Amino acid sequence: MPQRIQSLDPILGVAPHTLILGSIPGRVSLEKVRYYGHPRNAFWPIAAHWLGFDPESDYENRLECLTTRGFALWDVVARCTREASSDASIREAEPNAIPDLIDRHPTIARILLNGGTAARAFEKLVRRPNADLFADREIHALPSTSPANAGWSFAKKLDAWRLLRPS
Repeated sequence: MPQRIQSLDPILGVAPHTLILGSIPGRVSLEKVRYYGHPRNAFWPIAAHWLGFDPESDYENRLECLTTRGFALWDVVARCTREASSDASIREAEPNAIPDLIDRHPTIARILLNGGTAARAFEKLVRRPNADLFADREIHALPSTSPANAGWSFAKKLDAWRLLRPS
């Protein structure tokens, strides 16, 4: 049965340079109130590899490791109707206020989209209606770190997400 769900609040540091956007958290992440909370999601191991922290450290420590290195987390979709955790079943999607966030944090020069659903939703709901705001920003669609993206091995996902490595 489809349920109406809402995304989590953004995670921001002082002067983020990169905004990482998922589509909307899955059921497990929403229950835990934690980004990438599913134990088989590859996001934290990938981020830990490139940024040099322990992927098993507590959630607050992982967030601090991201934000102190200039990364922010949020989702493209603020609210939607969805069945279970399936991105394919997202309906009635409403975007998060990403343009407002970027206006408040003009240091954001790069956006990394976690998966095809996030990329398509970003293009339709956010980028097209606000083309001028994104004209000078790097935007990269990356493979989903979700366990549902079984067609990509961890090694392939890790390599694709090398954009997380410090400059």
